[in-house]
Amino acid sequence: MPSPVHDTLNALFRNRPALAVEILRDSFGVDLPTDTLIEVAGNDFNDRPSHDLQPDTVIVVGPRQDPIHGIIVEIQQKKEEPKRTTWARYAAALWLRLKCPVVVLTLCPTTPVAEWAAKPIVTSLPGFVLQPRVVGPDRIPVITDSSEAVDCIELAAMSVMMHGERRAVTEAFMAAVSKLADGNAPQYYEYGYRLASFVARRIMEEIMSSTAWPVYSPFAKEHFGKGKAEGKAEGKAEGKAEGEAIAVIKILKARGISVPQDAHDHIIHCTDLDQIDEWIDRAVTASTVDDVFGPNTA
Repeated sequence: MPSPVHDTLNALFRNRPALAVEILRDSFGVDLPTDTLIEVAGNDFNDRPSHDLQPDTVIVVGPRQDPIHGIIVEIQQKKEEPKRTTWARYAAALWLRLKCPVVVLTLCPTTPVAEWAAKPIVTSLPGFVLQPRVVGPDRIPVITDSSEAVDCIELAAMSVMMHGERRAVTEAFMAAVSKLADGNAPQYYEYGYRLASFVARRIMEEIMSSTAWPVYSPFAKEHFGKGKAEGKAEGKAEGKAEGEAIAVIKILKARGISVPQDAHDHIIHCTDLDQIDEWIDRAVTASTVDDVFGPNTA
C-alpha cells in the first residue's frame, strides 16, 4: 500500500505537471519548453496479456496530436531491484505510445536510495540503456526565502521533506503558505505536514499556534475554530484524546523507556484518537520512544 509520502509527492506532480518539466530543465539540463501544453496523461500501459503496468504519474509535453516529450514520474522510497526493470518497461511502453523522447524522473527521499536508483539500467535489447533522472536530497534546494518558496510551493514542500529540520526551511514554507490564495493554503499545509519529519512537524505546529501566524486569514480561522457548537464537540474529543495520550506516556515510563520533552509534548498535543490508539499498541512492545512513532517520523 502506498505511503502518505508516496501519495503526497505524487499529488504535487498531478496538481501541477509543469513541476516535472521545471525539475528536468533546471536540475538535469533537459531542453523542454514550458510555453506549451503540459498535462497528466493516462498511466495504464497494459498490453494484454501482461502484468499490470501502471507508473505513478505520466506527463506529456506538447500538443496531444504531436507530443514533444513524455515524462514518467516514479516515487521510490526503498531499494527494490525489480522496479528498475519495470522503469525500463514503462519507458518503452510510453515511447511506443507517443513516438517521442521519454524520460523516467524518480524521486527518492533518502541519499542511499537515490544513489541506487541513479545507476544506468542495461537491458538485453541492444543499445537500450535507460538512465533514470533521480531527484534525491542533493537535488532539492534548501529554500529559506519565503518569496522563493511562494514561486514554487511544491518544491518548497519537498525542501521541507528533505531539509525541514533546518528551522529556516520550515519557516520559509510556512510563510509561503500564509501568502497563498485562501483555497490553496490548507491543501499545501497538509502536503508539507505529510512530507515533514517529526522535527519539522513540531516546528510547523509551533508556528501555527504562535501569535505571529496571520490569524486573520480564512485559512487560520478555519484551522483554529469553526463555531461554539463544534468547539464543544472538539473539547470533549480532545479531553478523551488527552487521557489516552497520558496512557501512552505511562506505559513507556512503566517499561523503563525514557520520554524526551519533545516526544512528551508531541504525544500530549495529539488529538487523533486513531493515532493515539496505534501509539498505545506500539508502546507495549517498543524498545525506544522512536519505535512508538514509527519509521515515517524519522
